[in-house]
Amino acid sequence: MSVSGSCRVQLVEQGGRLSRWIRPLFGGRIAEVAAPADYLFAVEAIGRLRPQLVMLDLESNPLEALAALEALMAQCPTPVLLVVGEHSRAHAKRAMAAGALDGIELPERPTADFFMALSAQVQLLSKVRVMRHVKGRSRLKGTPALSKAPFPLVAIAASLGGPRALAQVLADLPKSFAAAVVICQHITAGFADDLSRWLQSEARREVLEVTAAVPLTPGKIFVAGSNAHLVVRPDFTLAVEATAPVGGFRPSCDVLLRSAGASFNERAIGVVLTGMGRDGARGLKEIRARGGHTIAQDEATSVVFGMPGEAIALGAAEITLPLDQIGAQLGRWV
Repeated sequence: MSVSGSCRVQLVEQGGRLSRWIRPLFGGRIAEVAAPADYLFAVEAIGRLRPQLVMLDLESNPLEALAALEALMAQCPTPVLLVVGEHSRAHAKRAMAAGALDGIELPERPTADFFMALSAQVQLLSKVRVMRHVKGRSRLKGTPALSKAPFPLVAIAASLGGPRALAQVLADLPKSFAAAVVICQHITAGFADDLSRWLQSEARREVLEVTAAVPLTPGKIFVAGSNAHLVVRPDFTLAVEATAPVGGFRPSCDVLLRSAGASFNERAIGVVLTGMGRDGARGLKEIRARGGHTIAQDEATSVVFGMPGEAIALGAAEITLPLDQIGAQLGRWV
């Protein structure tokens, strides 16, 4: 069975579950499948390929999928059909508000009737004219909307070599530092609480491991737990989400930094410290795109230059500083 007509469909997913079930339905009329490691790369591909419909898997990584959807509606408005499941139903309403047209749940064993209904739905949605999202339009002009954040927020990403780097940055902050600080440190499950206590003793500041929703408070430091994403909410609170890993990490630095940028706009400050890989680079770029300040640790003082190096290569870092200058710079910006 295949979809009639010549509808070009782009699958945007992680893990390949859509490809396994949906690709045979469309035959050769599916555009390239997005790189599984990063939903935002798919936005660039859609801009080139111009499919008539995007099928967006919301289930694998809801937060990253939502970020990609918002970027798509700002840059290249395209009809979007969501594929939701048990872990993503709560995010579907936000996705609809961001511009998705409709949603489906993929059965464990799709039947011929399911494929026939999906075929009709795809043909219908692919003909819908989609308008650019209002919020996205303002971003494209290069003038981030002014946030109403009551205080600044510093979001810090770190991995290998991070605990010692974090301790120095926190210790170097001015005594009267008036921003809230949120931290995502890749750490072995169960050790986040020990990290919080150690950072508190080293920095002589209050440091809290976040295990449940909590209001952000200026002057306090909040650390992500070891097996859940830490998310900054638009009401200036922190939430904990045990959704799927993003880019192989939970907690994800990209999730934290992106949500910080989305909620605090130009009052967000992003920092990427030493670490292996590239987690945090795209989140840092999002903060910079929204008018916030961004820092990457320099190579000479990094134990591993992977994460800050990726951020610099991506154009996400406003400035690059040695470790012993980052705390003072944060103090000047705040």
